[in-house]
Amino acid sequence: MEKMLIRCTLCPRNCKVNRNIGEIGFCGQTAEIRAARAALHFWEEPVLSGKNGSGAVFFSGCNLRCVFCQNYNIALGDVGKGISDDRLTEIFFELKEKGAHNINLVTGTPYIPQIKKALEKAKSEHLDIPVIFNCGGYENVSSIKELEGLVDIYLPDMKYFSSELSARYSAAPDYFERACEALSEMFRQVGTPVIGANGLMEKGIIVRHLLLPGCTKDAKKILRYLYETYKDDIYISIMNQYTPMSHIADPAGALYGKYPELTRKVTPEEYDRVVNFAIELGIEKAFVQDGETAEESFIPAFDYEGI
Repeated sequence: MEKMLIRCTLCPRNCKVNRNIGEIGFCGQTAEIRAARAALHFWEEPVLSGKNGSGAVFFSGCNLRCVFCQNYNIALGDVGKGISDDRLTEIFFELKEKGAHNINLVTGTPYIPQIKKALEKAKSEHLDIPVIFNCGGYENVSSIKELEGLVDIYLPDMKYFSSELSARYSAAPDYFERACEALSEMFRQVGTPVIGANGLMEKGIIVRHLLLPGCTKDAKKILRYLYETYKDDIYISIMNQYTPMSHIADPAGALYGKYPELTRKVTPEEYDRVVNFAIELGIEKAFVQDGETAEESFIPAFDYEGI
C-alpha cells in the first residue's frame, strides 16, 4: 500500500509527490499518520452519535483546506501527533471499549492506504462496530474503491454546486464533478440505509451540506441533484452551523477583508428557505438543525486526547 504514496494520487489534486521520502503535496502530509484527537463525539447526526457518542478520530491535514474551515488548525497540519498503523488499530478498540457506537474517521483522505491497513487488522481481530468514513467529498474513485468492504457508512460533504464557489473557497473548480463521482462509488458499495433496532445507522450514506451565507441558490441546486439522483436512498444533512472563524472575521485574522461575504453567520431566513425547498422537493430522509449551532464551542479541542 505504500506504493500508493510514491506518486500520490489519492485525491483529485494528483500531486504525484513521493510521500514515502517526506515530500508533501496539497494536504501537507508525508506517509506518517498524524492525528489530533480520538474521543467520543456527540455532535454528529443522531443516528451516528446515539447516547454514547461516535468514536471520532480526527486526522491532520486536508486535501480541500477550505478558507472557512472550522477545524483549520488541523486541516493545515499545524496540530497533529504521529502514530503507526498498529497504534491506529489500537485506538479503534480503545474507542469501542469507551462505548463508541462506531468508528468515525474524520478527514482520512490523505491516509487511505494506512487506514486500510489498520482497518484490515482491526476486522481480523473482530472489530464489530460500524466504520464511518467522514470526508470532504473531494475524492478519487480509485481511492474510495480501496475502502470497499471496510467502511460501512460514508459521511461525505457536498459543499458546492458552483465551480466559481469551489474555486474561490477551496481552490477546486472541479469539486462538484469529483464529489458526484465519489458519491456514486460510495453508494455502489454500501447501498440504501440500514437503521438498527437501537435507532443507529449500521450501513448507508449521509451527505452533508453546510449552508454558507449568501449561498441559498447553490444549496438548492445541490439538494435537487441529490434527490433527483438518489431519492430517499440516502440521508441528507442540511447544516446551519457555519461559524465565521477568527482568521476570516477578526481584523487581526490572516484572511480578514478577503472574504467579506463570509464574515457573518447564516440567517434563520436563509436556512428556512433551504429547508422549505427540501420539503417542497419531497425529501423525507433529512436532518436539520434547530437553535443556535453556529458557535466555536461546538468545535472539539484538538489536544491529542486518545492519541
